[in-house]
Amino acid sequence: MSTIVEADVVTAVSAIVRGDQVLTDAASLAAYSHDDAEWAAYARPLAVVLAETTHDVAAIVGWCAANRVAVVPRGSGTGLSGGANAVADSIVLSLERMTAVLEIDADERYVVAQAGVINDRLRASVAEKGLWYPPDPASSAISTIGGNAATNAGGICCVKYGVTRDYVLGMTVVLADGAVVQLGRRTAKGVAGCDLTALMVGSEGTLGIITELTLKLLPLAGREERAVVGYFPSLHAAGVAVAAIAHAGIIPAALELIDRTCLRAVDDWQQWGLPRDVDTLLLAKVDDTGASGDALADRVAEAMTAAGGVNVERASEQSEVDRLFLARRLAYPALERLGPVLTEDVCVPRGAVPEMLARIQAIAEANDVVIANIAHAGDGNLHPLIIAPEGDDAAKARAKVAFDAIIAECLALGGTVTGEHGVGLLKLPGLPDELGERVIELHRSIKLALDPLNTLNPGKAFPAVPR
Repeated sequence: MSTIVEADVVTAVSAIVRGDQVLTDAASLAAYSHDDAEWAAYARPLAVVLAETTHDVAAIVGWCAANRVAVVPRGSGTGLSGGANAVADSIVLSLERMTAVLEIDADERYVVAQAGVINDRLRASVAEKGLWYPPDPASSAISTIGGNAATNAGGICCVKYGVTRDYVLGMTVVLADGAVVQLGRRTAKGVAGCDLTALMVGSEGTLGIITELTLKLLPLAGREERAVVGYFPSLHAAGVAVAAIAHAGIIPAALELIDRTCLRAVDDWQQWGLPRDVDTLLLAKVDDTGASGDALADRVAEAMTAAGGVNVERASEQSEVDRLFLARRLAYPALERLGPVLTEDVCVPRGAVPEMLARIQAIAEANDVVIANIAHAGDGNLHPLIIAPEGDDAAKARAKVAFDAIIAECLALGGTVTGEHGVGLLKLPGLPDELGERVIELHRSIKLALDPLNTLNPGKAFPAVPR
């Protein structure tokens, strides 16, 4: 790090972009100092730059490299692992103003959009052309596609349709020295060179900053959604149903879990009249057409009933189905109303879901903490939500112990520390145990090859890369 002072940084970046694109007031610096993972470490940045073009990003990144100033890229700040948390003596580079949908090609089925486009807006734009962009994180109404790509975000329908990386054809990337490169393709197939596009997806802004994305689309038509709702007496019983559905070879379009703590938190907030006398709710969708879709929905219902589900039924009212799935999406902000929430993102083999849910409950009891549970249960991606009352430092300390214990149990069951939120800062401690030192060294080698000065989002995603 150079000895450049804050005033010099502000003067320099203000000469690169317009003055209204540079924020230095205390309130803005505080707001942009972290994403939604306030549990992870963060620092006050030197300045916030609101980029509007790839040229803006390249110019700022190039200046930061030349002056050894760290740059932390940011979308809408909805991340849950601390990947956009500012580090000391850094510039936060926000892409939230880069919101143009640049091209929709209905014949070739792709869309080109800037990184700051909100996921739901992109989905709505392509739907007007009869097309569908499947990845749908629970934060789709507020998260950007650039952030989705940086973390390789998943979502509710990804159990059948895949995650963000499965839809990224190409991208525009600003490298650590400020150079701009085009990666990937617009064709349906292509194997020229190493797949650097896939490398960038999920790299959390540590290897380059994605400013535009070319995304593969599917036809909007051709799906007939049927919902199956099952109520269970325990988390474990719901987990048994999840494992049974997977064992039967059924691939639902969605299979979501919500426990009673989440249901009650959402209902207390929204007053929707959600069920309050159940322990755990499973929401399934199948979207196969015709008789095969009906048969598949029946098989899902049979698996739920056999696992101990009560009141298992094919949902007939679309409004009720929509409300239940919206309740799933609102679970996290509803719980935040109860106190600071430490969010897990572990993913285990589908057959291990019942055991992992049981271990989570045991960890909650052992550490005297409240752990609510939501999950993309169909692909084993569990989100235990550890709640600590505001101002209760002892509860917060116990929550952190529980967080680490959940990661350890997940790894013991053959899982991964992060299914979709990214490593960021919160998952760094568990990474060596999952990957091993040799693989960690491979990651470090890639980082140092592309960012030898370690100015791009330093300290995230890779353990101990020196600056």
